[in-house]
Amino acid sequence: MAFCNSCGTALVPGAQFCNKCGAATAATPATPAPPPAQPSTGGGSALKVILIVVAVIVVIGVIGIATIGIIGYSIAKKSHVTQEGEHVRVETPFGTISANDPDQAVKDLGVDVYPGAQAQKQGAADLTFGPVHTVTANFESSDPVGKVCDFYKSKFPVATVKSSDQNRCTVVTNDPQNSVTINVEAVGDTSKFQIVHVTKKSSN
Repeated sequence: MAFCNSCGTALVPGAQFCNKCGAATAATPATPAPPPAQPSTGGGSALKVILIVVAVIVVIGVIGIATIGIIGYSIAKKSHVTQEGEHVRVETPFGTISANDPDQAVKDLGVDVYPGAQAQKQGAADLTFGPVHTVTANFESSDPVGKVCDFYKSKFPVATVKSSDQNRCTVVTNDPQNSVTINVEAVGDTSKFQIVHVTKKSSN
């Protein structure tokens, strides 16, 4: 409730003059206007930065996928695959791969095959990539593991030989430019062994 500033009499709501002394009443103070809203400085710019980063990542991803597709298409276009029965040969710009051709693998192996051993189709491979030529061939013999290992020990007298037991042995040469690994294992009444020969051409 409002009171007269002159005599203290209670004023009737909305009265412009005091009923007792006639003094003019004070004007009702205006309600202060709310301060103007301050523009946001952090949220909008942060969102823009996030959107730009996401857009850049998407663009880089699209470019990367397109590049991989172009390279893959180019390699596929320059690659040739030939197959004769189970023998498969793939020629690429990086080298050649020949698989399941034991006769060719034995020919390219460059390692004496244990007398009487039979070459196996599975696992036979001949790979050439740049200066590295790798030939893998699998064999089977009716002779025991020890006899097969002794044969290859005599062929590579300075090689490292590891034997876990009478049923398994490994012969590894130590020349990084011309390495041979021979794994022999007893399987039933036979000895199965794999020869891997890796040669590297000198960069000179």
